[in-house]
Amino acid sequence: MATKVRIAGEGFLINDVPTYEGREWKGKKIEGLLLNTRMVQGMFDDVNLETVQQFAYPDTGVWDADRNTSEFIAMLPTYKAHGVLAFDINLQGGSPYGYSTEQPWINSAFERDGSLRPAFMDRLARVLAAADELGMVVIVGLFYFGQEKVFEGDEDAIRKAVDNATEWLLATGHENLLLEINNECNIIYELPIMRPDGVHELIERASAITLDGRRLLVGTSYGGGTIPGPAVTRASDFMLIHGNSQEDPQIIRDMVKKTRGVEGYTPKPILFNEDDHFDFDKPDNNFVAAVGEYASWGFFDYRMKGEGLDEGYQSVPVNWGISSERKKGFFRLAKEISGY
Repeated sequence: MATKVRIAGEGFLINDVPTYEGREWKGKKIEGLLLNTRMVQGMFDDVNLETVQQFAYPDTGVWDADRNTSEFIAMLPTYKAHGVLAFDINLQGGSPYGYSTEQPWINSAFERDGSLRPAFMDRLARVLAAADELGMVVIVGLFYFGQEKVFEGDEDAIRKAVDNATEWLLATGHENLLLEINNECNIIYELPIMRPDGVHELIERASAITLDGRRLLVGTSYGGGTIPGPAVTRASDFMLIHGNSQEDPQIIRDMVKKTRGVEGYTPKPILFNEDDHFDFDKPDNNFVAAVGEYASWGFFDYRMKGEGLDEGYQSVPVNWGISSERKKGFFRLAKEISGY
């Protein structure tokens, strides 16, 4: 295996070297940050035969999960060439429409009992191997609130899912991984173990699983504008926060400061791994605000109403290219900030 991610204080190291070693941008320290993109659909599939056709590729008229993963992997070198050293992928994906009130599709690497679906894990294995070879870090998410229904209200199945996924990830031998238990633990989840007052149990559970002396670095995320609670803060190796719905970059700055002030916080990295705000051509935006407070930032791009297929890394079918002005703006700024 080629790539090892480690944490030193509030920064990240890859193969024992700080990321963006020695880099500053406009007087701000960049060394140790982890610029990232939300690519949670890199292993997407829909096993619901009644809904899968809505994700068909326009050029073929059918959905093809392996094509989706192959096209994503093919773009990884280009993302890295712009200084993006990490990306999110999720075993239950994310809403293929950005935001959805209902999610009838079934995009889950987990069966009802918490066991793993081999086809999903085979695609994930391909993604992890490609990222490892390139020197990239993968933030692997386990659960998404729109797919909690898979477990039919069974907390024990969720515990088994955490065990199975964590053991599988460790068994791959890859050390370029960060584990996100669930996307936005304070949003919609019905089961207490998935919510802010209970999810620390799952963080601790995953952290306690080891193989050959190795364990995963673990955390979980909160919805836009929300500051993590003390129990999650204590249990986490790194802090995941989201900038969705935060229109003023100053709020982003304040979120980072408040996160550092949470009871139980000790020096550890702070990452935005989801923010759907752009303005990349302006001197101040959420991306700039986050890195200015020494927090990593992640680009959340979905296809808004009326937009074409060039947009939306979370919208299925995905065009994984840097194919829109919004995507170009992000990668251009990431390249400038990172010095790549």
